Amino acid sequence: MANPKEILLPDIGDFDAVDVIEVPVKVGDSINVEDTIVTLESDKATMDIPSPASGVVTKMLVNVGDSIAQGAPLLLMDESEADTSAAEKTDAETQTEAAKETSETSDISKLATLAEPVPTSAPQTTHRPAPAVMETSQVVGGSRSEKAHASPAVRRFARELGVDLGLVYGKGPKGRILKEDVMAFTKSMLSGNKLGDRGSFGFPEIPPVDFSKFGQTEMQPLSRLKRLGGQALHRSWITVPHVTQFNEADISDLEEFRKSKLDAAKAEGIKLTLVTFLVKAVVVALQKFPEFNSSITSDGENLVIKKYFHIGVAVNTKNGLVVPVIKDADKKGLFEIADEISQLSSKAQEGKISPADMRGGCFTISSLGGIGGTAFTPIVNAPEVAILGVSRSTMKPVYENGEFVPRLIMPYALSYDHRVIDGVAAAKFTQFLSTILTDIRHILL
Repeated sequence: MANPKEILLPDIGDFDAVDVIEVPVKVGDSINVEDTIVTLESDKATMDIPSPASGVVTKMLVNVGDSIAQGAPLLLMDESEADTSAAEKTDAETQTEAAKETSETSDISKLATLAEPVPTSAPQTTHRPAPAVMETSQVVGGSRSEKAHASPAVRRFARELGVDLGLVYGKGPKGRILKEDVMAFTKSMLSGNKLGDRGSFGFPEIPPVDFSKFGQTEMQPLSRLKRLGGQALHRSWITVPHVTQFNEADISDLEEFRKSKLDAAKAEGIKLTLVTFLVKAVVVALQKFPEFNSSITSDGENLVIKKYFHIGVAVNTKNGLVVPVIKDADKKGLFEIADEISQLSSKAQEGKISPADMRGGCFTISSLGGIGGTAFTPIVNAPEVAILGVSRSTMKPVYENGEFVPRLIMPYALSYDHRVIDGVAAAKFTQFLSTILTDIRHILL
């Protein structure tokens, strides 16, 4: 046997160490280029590390639970056996496919009877061969979920969405199914679309554009945090039916009370902001409307009503948005919450916030009041079912007792999952929240 090749962990960004959560290969396995050899868990998501070469694994150098950094040895590989193993694997797969052909055709035909009729004028897919099935079938021709080419993280992502990977067309290298493929499949399914060209749900692709033809350009890669956050937001947007309810609250008295406590807070080294009061007000509203403090199960049949109150607060950093969570906010006072928000925000800005600081949220608050704007529609932070978006407060004339008086009015918006919350419940929630913010003494009730 030739000298084994040592496979090292490549550059994974600005991380001193990340945890190994899955090792899908073992000694003796034959792997190809781009096959996942380990799966790592970072602050925001999992990362699949692909193999840079083909060969047979002779020794594993990492285990589940290890913390590793760039340059760490992952495994030893014998590249000399790659061709032989690949040929044997191909022969075995060919024999397996021949043996399964009859049973697959039968299964597809059964599924075909459940599909909606396709108009006779619909174009037929001819891009790849498929077993002979009924014209009404929406099942991918020849696809098999057990042989779907996808990483452990993508398989886990598909399970969370209830997606059969055997129905998804992979657009990655060598037909590899990516998270984007699963999200596109889910979007099309929710939109009521049928299987499209090449036998899968999918969006019409946006053709690449050479913008340099029109003028000078500069390519700036998105930060890793923005890429990961964007994936989560995209998933939420295409899987959660969003509705947004708008309202206003007169916070004149609340702001006067907040200012009266600034000196006391400063003496304890605490910055007492409006967000602190929003956290307490939201907890009271969640206690009155428990369906807003829930998550829908993956099968869509039940609600998980949470008896705890962990409130997420969106924090903007130079690398992107993060949402640290104030745990057990119902059991903490204003100063304690304010101090915790300040500490978590500082950790986020310094890039030192941990995954544990961002887990377990029940409801999220996103405040742009310190920047400006009159309204915005926040995206639900799934698996939560609602999020509060707060805009800048302004002085407005309010008609009281026969005259107009200046009052500080705060606009806000509640985006919610319409599968769980209907419009009436949302309107009642926002109105109750307005009542609390107008007279903060309702927190005591």
